[in-house]
Amino acid sequence: MNLAAAEGHPAAVMDMSFANQALAAEFVIASAGQLGRRVYDVPEVIDREIARLKLATLGVEIDALTEEQERYLSSWDEGT
Repeated sequence: MNLAAAEGHPAAVMDMSFANQALAAEFVIASAGQLGRRVYDVPEVIDREIARLKLATLGVEIDALTEEQERYLSSWDEGT
């Protein structure tokens, strides 16, 4: 995990980055025998868990996404 990358960034920005790195590392370790040597997208289940954790820390509960939110989320071809 690249924890040094957070230098100079506020914790509010980096907290989910660290969660993403930790959960992705856990996934890689658990799936090591099944993964080839290439770049993989972060599995959707990890993205969703990170979003759930972030919303929980903010005290936000969402039962379902709006149509506008669904369109926005499905409009991304790549991450930033």
